[in-house]
This record gives sequence, C-alpha cells and structure tokens, in this order.
Amino acid sequence: MIVKGYQDVPEQKVETEGAAKAWIRWLVSDKEGAPCFAMRQFRLEQGGHTPFHSHEWEHEMYVLQGEGKVVSSEGEQPLSPGVFMFIPPGEWHQFKNTGKSELQFLCMIPLPGRCSAENSKSQKKKKNSC
Repeated sequence: MIVKGYQDVPEQKVETEGAAKAWIRWLVSDKEGAPCFAMRQFRLEQGGHTPFHSHEWEHEMYVLQGEGKVVSSEGEQPLSPGVFMFIPPGEWHQFKNTGKSELQFLCMIPLPGRCSAENSKSQKKKKNSC
C-alpha cells in the first residue's frame, strides 16, 4: 500500500501543443505498481486550458476545486467541485478554467496496453479485470 499527499509528487507543466497554464501530477501509475489504471491531478491556472483532443482510451474525472467548463463536440458543460465525468474512448474534449481561481481535477486513465478500448470487450468477461 502507498499512502502519500499530493504535494509529495512533483508537478510538471503540460507541454502538449494547445495547452496553456496547465500542470499535472502523476499520483498513481505503473511506477507505484498499479496494474491497470493511472490517477493524475490536473491544475489549470486562471485562464488555463488543455488542448481540444481525443484519445483511444476512456477517462474518469472528478473536479476538486474551482470553476470551469468541459468542451466536447456536443457543446459545453459547466464544471464545479463535486462534478464527475466519464469520457469514452475517441471523444474530443477540452478543459477550460473560466473561474477566478485554480481549477483542479482528478483524471483516471488506463495504463497503455493494459485496458485499452481494443481489449475492453474481452476483459468484461473476466472477473476482477481492468
């Protein structure tokens, strides 16, 4: 078991093209021995955003603090503390901080090659699988 505070994990600037004032902490990943999923904490400074992008994997998200919006091909939805999201594989999305303070959220994703959209159908039949 690993028990830490988020401040014990180094924060890195999100360098992806199209991101601005965005920071990430990899709280849990395969480096800690996680077999299937990674948990990341994002911090968007006031006016910050992620790029409009998509992935071949799902996202499970939970807003910790701040105000913002999630943008998808279907429109925009407001974000505030306690809001959670499921973003399916292949869906275009972007996060924007529209508030007067930092926007922070958790983002869980499958580790590469562990639980991708390709093998999720076969994994559903296996008990306790990713």
